[in-house]
Amino acid sequence: MVVGAFPMAKLLYLGIRQVSKPLANRIKEAARRSEFFKTYICLPPAQLYHWAEMRAKMRLMGFNAEAVKPLNEEAAAELGAELLGEATVFVVTCSCLVLEYWRHQAYQRRKEGEQRAAWVTMRDEVDRLALALEALQAQVQAAPPRGALEELQAQMQEVRAQLCAPDPPPAPQAEPTPEE
Repeated sequence: MVVGAFPMAKLLYLGIRQVSKPLANRIKEAARRSEFFKTYICLPPAQLYHWAEMRAKMRLMGFNAEAVKPLNEEAAAELGAELLGEATVFVVTCSCLVLEYWRHQAYQRRKEGEQRAAWVTMRDEVDRLALALEALQAQVQAAPPRGALEELQAQMQEVRAQLCAPDPPPAPQAEPTPEE
């Protein structure tokens, strides 16, 4: 199941990236045109990124990287605009992930609530059935003992035997006299 989730995650990521690209491009254009945006928003992160990248590269190659030359203003503005665009895409993607996480958590809470409600309903039903069972057990205890039942059955058999016995022949009756 997890393997199937990876292509969907990649597809979702690409979709979000494509949707947020126009926004990032507009921010890049605004950064290139606006002097304030360029000076205070784009240049400092670009110079910091360039400084960290060059120090890491120089150390990996075994050189001493004490002084790194800063980028020229045009290259720094371009790099800053790119960084800002990528940061925009990153923020949009992270926002989508956070929203999805919150949605999933709400779904889990709702599902747990439904399970708790079903559990309470079943417990109430078991309690009701237990009370009904106790009432039936009380009725069984109050029923006449087994010996009395057998006596009644014997009496019924006697009555049936008497009813099924052949009747004695009927006694002759006097003929009715016609009424005048």
